[in-house]
Amino acid sequence: MYSTYFALMKPGIVAGNLISLAGGYLLASRGAVDPGHAALVASGVALVIGSGCAVNNVIDRDIDRVMQRTQARPMATGRIPVASALIFACVLALAGFGLLYGATRRIEPLALMLVGYVVYVGLYSLFLKRRSVHGTLVGSISGAIPPVVGYCSVRGIDTAALTLFVIFGIWQMPHSYAIAMFRWNDYAAASIPVLPLVKGRHRAKQRIVLHIAAFLAAALSLAALGYVGNLYIALVLLSGIYWLKTAMAGFSAGDDARWARRVFGVSIAVVVLISIAMAIDAA
Repeated sequence: MYSTYFALMKPGIVAGNLISLAGGYLLASRGAVDPGHAALVASGVALVIGSGCAVNNVIDRDIDRVMQRTQARPMATGRIPVASALIFACVLALAGFGLLYGATRRIEPLALMLVGYVVYVGLYSLFLKRRSVHGTLVGSISGAIPPVVGYCSVRGIDTAALTLFVIFGIWQMPHSYAIAMFRWNDYAAASIPVLPLVKGRHRAKQRIVLHIAAFLAAALSLAALGYVGNLYIALVLLSGIYWLKTAMAGFSAGDDARWARRVFGVSIAVVVLISIAMAIDAA
């Protein structure tokens, strides 16, 4: 039973967000890290994200049943009653927000996590995901919140925090479009209006390339503003240009699904690398 409730939190998504959270936190810390404080911040954020994912599982249980990759989720199979899942989500949220505030004694991280939660659960999951091609854009707001929360847990909101929001918000777009490309059949079966289905594969490829180029420029701006050094610049250039090259290969790809999986895989590597780079190369 414990593993079923754990799966309800979407641990993969939680773990991915904790990587970017750590990048923002360590960037703000600049080498002066309090392990206890960091652990409490990470725990609080993980619980809040897990709560949002649990509610998303409840909302999406009908479409999850028709998508191959989500058919085994707890709510799709009926292994957890809706009321139990919502109570579990409430407990996680209360514990997470409590831990976060107790660790930081700051309003900014709490407010940011609340915005991310409302956007993900309310605007994205309940409303736009099934109705608009712009759902991905709105959903990217919640995906960009964790690194900013990590940063603000140490230093508060400043230019670096806003830059992190832009960087990780833009990163979400090609990452999500790539998933929609190689999970085409799933999204079509669930009638979810993602860009590749609504505007076509070629338009999606164009958007992926443009967003990666914008991401590269935004990521380099963190160095231009003086927050990181040469190691960060080198890793951003190497990983970002490789990601861009991989994306551009899509215009001549014979197998779009295979190409999209590569773009997706590289996107994960890129976000991990830049999170590590900003953590160890803070100016």
